[in-house]
Amino acid sequence: MSEQTVRTRFAPSPTGFMHVGNLRTALYAFLLARSQKGKFILRIEDTDQARYVDGAVDVIYKTLAAAGISHDEGPDVGGDYGPYVQSERKHLYLPYAEELVKKGAAYYCFCDKHEPAEPADAEGVVSSGYDGHCRNLDPEVVKANLAAGKPYVIRQKIDKEGVSTYHDAVFGEITIENKVLDDQILIKRDGMPTYNFANVIDDHTMGITHVVRGCEYLSSTPKYNLLYRAFGWEIPEYVHLPLIMGRDADGNVSKLSKRHGSVSFEGLVADGYLPAAIVNYIALLGWSPKNDREIFPLSELEEIFNVRGLNKSSAVFDYDKLTWMNGEYLKALSPAEFARVSQPFSGVAGTELEPKWPLIAPLLQQRVGRLTEIPEKIGFLREQPEYTSELFCNKKSKSNPETAKAAFAALIPEFEALADADWDVEALNAIMTRYAETLGVKIGQPMWAIRIGVSGLAVTPGGPAEIMAILGKEESLRRLREAAAK
Repeated sequence: MSEQTVRTRFAPSPTGFMHVGNLRTALYAFLLARSQKGKFILRIEDTDQARYVDGAVDVIYKTLAAAGISHDEGPDVGGDYGPYVQSERKHLYLPYAEELVKKGAAYYCFCDKHEPAEPADAEGVVSSGYDGHCRNLDPEVVKANLAAGKPYVIRQKIDKEGVSTYHDAVFGEITIENKVLDDQILIKRDGMPTYNFANVIDDHTMGITHVVRGCEYLSSTPKYNLLYRAFGWEIPEYVHLPLIMGRDADGNVSKLSKRHGSVSFEGLVADGYLPAAIVNYIALLGWSPKNDREIFPLSELEEIFNVRGLNKSSAVFDYDKLTWMNGEYLKALSPAEFARVSQPFSGVAGTELEPKWPLIAPLLQQRVGRLTEIPEKIGFLREQPEYTSELFCNKKSKSNPETAKAAFAALIPEFEALADADWDVEALNAIMTRYAETLGVKIGQPMWAIRIGVSGLAVTPGGPAEIMAILGKEESLRRLREAAAK
């Protein structure tokens, strides 16, 4: 790293939700700035008005805030290099383009040809296939056309001979043949700059020292460098990130898309993942710490992040791994915090279980990977599933329908005799423990029978006493009597 103050930026287009690839770019740019005690800038790149989505800017703000990624400068917090919205900087770009025309690095194009639209993913690569018809127009013709008000675009004039080479912090030396670089449009007919031009002007005028972006820009970066050189500006350091891939049910790997699952931050949160877990997981999608740890709070990532840990190879988004990591984050919450964040996903609102949520939540904290698993895990509390007497067979606890029948005959009367005020986990466990001691069997035998009787399931969050405490005396006894009848 150079000794100058590191300034990185995240420059999303307000075209919808925040894809995990965009979020990773923001995260790495943020971590690079923080690790070097530099500045992280948010810039909204809205030059493609046709794809602008109302409310998308708010989504950007909310996503970054939820992820804990704070910016030092931006449209909402201001700064010395504003405005930080490209459409509000429109007046800046044309003079720079006209300067390039004077330098012979750009030219007016009057061709009656449909201008290429911004790419669908706003990743800046516009291949116009332009044949260069206006590239060497007579200056007098250009002057006459401008005087007549003929519509025009301004194109970059690229020398097609030789090669262009630059250094990237991740991919090393990159060499591109100039003949594959098109004379890209810099200023469109409506006077708005293209993404490719605006990001160069903005990065320079905002003092950006390190450009962090996806590897899809590798082939177009030489065009940006030619612009920097034409102006006589210092070229920033480049950090191009590998692709994020997804794996389908058949094991096939391709660029991450909706067919693989949720691909937006909002979608993952809606799927029951904690923002902190999402950020931690995304941090490891293309970056490796020096040790084998996998759980890192954002504050620690800000200290240890280093671009030397970035990988060239594509990263595969593993939803199972994210679910495991999320489970670790859920386990680490305080019981009160887990109850708070999990209740909106539980489905208990407005039901008889809502007031019992403080009893239910502790049974789930160590047993869920995603908060959206909760309704299925506690569904038996609302409605017991159908089951057969075969479920009473369990080799480990030496249980079978006969031992279950005996347990019900002995325990149901004791449960009935228990006062409503004493109906709690401790008292219920004590009754089952005394029964096991009297028979000289392990406690697992009667507990297995009671678990099946009150839940209808072999695996439940919590043991039979916890379940009975939640269900209450009346419902517990009703279920046990039905089980005894089996």
